[in-house]
Amino acid sequence: MPPHLLRVAILSWRDSTHPEGGGSEQYAEAMAAGLAERGHSVTILTARHPGSTKQEAREGYLIRRAGGRFTVYLRALVRILTGPRFDVIVDVQNGTPFFARLVTRRPVVVLCHHVHRDQWRIALGNTWVGRRIATVGWWVESWLAPRILRGCRYVTVSEVSRRDLIGLGVTAADITVVHNGTPAPLPGVARSEVPEIVVLGRLVPHKRVEHAVRAVAALSDEMPDLRLTVVGHGWWSDEVATEVARLGLTDRVELVGHVTEARKHELLSRAWVLATPSVMEGWGLCVVEAASHGTPSVAYRSAGGLTESVLHGVTGLLAEDDEQAFTAALRELLTDEVLRHRFGLDARRHAKQFAQEASVDAFVRVLQKTQGIDLPLRLPGGLPLPRPSHELPQPVTR
Repeated sequence: MPPHLLRVAILSWRDSTHPEGGGSEQYAEAMAAGLAERGHSVTILTARHPGSTKQEAREGYLIRRAGGRFTVYLRALVRILTGPRFDVIVDVQNGTPFFARLVTRRPVVVLCHHVHRDQWRIALGNTWVGRRIATVGWWVESWLAPRILRGCRYVTVSEVSRRDLIGLGVTAADITVVHNGTPAPLPGVARSEVPEIVVLGRLVPHKRVEHAVRAVAALSDEMPDLRLTVVGHGWWSDEVATEVARLGLTDRVELVGHVTEARKHELLSRAWVLATPSVMEGWGLCVVEAASHGTPSVAYRSAGGLTESVLHGVTGLLAEDDEQAFTAALRELLTDEVLRHRFGLDARRHAKQFAQEASVDAFVRVLQKTQGIDLPLRLPGGLPLPRPSHELPQPVTR
């Protein structure tokens, strides 16, 4: 393999096909595909899940699955220790990192979308066991990880997340922001003739989808045609469905689960507003995807990276952390056609700044610099660097 091409391992506890897969996994796989397209060899080490295979080739990179939700960490580290040699390890810190630095002298890049401070408590519940596990998890994330991983290069997806990592003790100069890139949107459909809200994301407690459901209940008398479509799946789906039924909204709220990319873009383009009531997001890929169709967003001002993906008063509205304020912001956009149209035009322009190619180029540059490499990412004329001769980029021992 030419010296400027890298063998990269990405350690992620789940992939995008996992029942709990979400934006973090999509980001990692987008970077893997971009790296492979530029000739680098990429292997994602992740967990098994029902219906998955042990190995899968996808878009030029390799996915190897072993272990479950907790044992995946040990299985991935054993693979790093005993398997083919990689040039750089990307350790995806989704609350808890793999601590790959403890088992290799190769450069480790920590990919962290956001700090999980409040999400530990929300995700694990208010039971005695849940509170204690949440305390330990937050200690690992906030105290142990920054010390063990000190000196590693970090990649995060927003300036808000960068500031939060600095607050945990990560050296500012070690952190690079690489925004979620957005591929060119798939074709959409005509805007709905009746007011429609869409929520897009995993159905887990910290996404607070119930806030959007209760907003529909509060606005129903004023807008009798109002509809809500919830796109996504997760272990909290039964609780969301229970809240819909409790409020008597089964004829207004549809939980469509996982959908194809084409269907997702149809729903985003059809909606009047995207609602994102999440506690915390590193960036908010769904916001930019909706914006690419001219659909403005409503989110909470306290939700981290959403304050960057949603430009308040320009591409959408940021509400204070209060359900009534969130409902009021939705009402304002749903009832003001002129404002909604203006926000939609600005949202479309804003989305164009975050091209997938630019994000991959920035990520590649971070990995190359761990090797002391500073080469052009593409040949003159925009052609990618040549791929290695093998068909599937599997790491090999030098």
